[in-house]
Amino acid sequence: MIDDLDRSLLHMLQTDAAVSYDRLGRRLGLSKTAVWNRVQRLVREGYVRRQVALLDAARLGVGETVFVAIRTSQHSAAWLDRFTSAIDEMPEIVEAHRLTGDVDYLLKVRVANTRAFDAFYKRLIERIDLFNVTSSLSMETLKETTEVPVPGL
Repeated sequence: MIDDLDRSLLHMLQTDAAVSYDRLGRRLGLSKTAVWNRVQRLVREGYVRRQVALLDAARLGVGETVFVAIRTSQHSAAWLDRFTSAIDEMPEIVEAHRLTGDVDYLLKVRVANTRAFDAFYKRLIERIDLFNVTSSLSMETLKETTEVPVPGL
């Protein structure tokens, strides 16, 4: 179970995971050691899955975002295993979701340009049978965050 200090700590860590435990402690009114102990417990209990650096996709040359909506006529475990394996091996896919409704899966894909997306698409359809695929290029990102709402804050 987490308390209000844990919630505040989680919020601060997801805003800037590089902040020092000393600085976090000053903000929370805790010692550096107490903050370290709390972070270790939150990691151990699965509240913190990992700490990463967020990179600038445009500066790295993969600034185009394409959303790929997939419908399939196959819903077997074997097909899902092949699909999961294919998407795991394609680094352009930065998110993949199984959905309810008319669309079965939604992929978020990062590429350099249309030509790179076409090459990605050809590799995808070589790997897995798909019934219907619709791609939409993101014209502008209005909001993008990795921060998860922390209930109670």
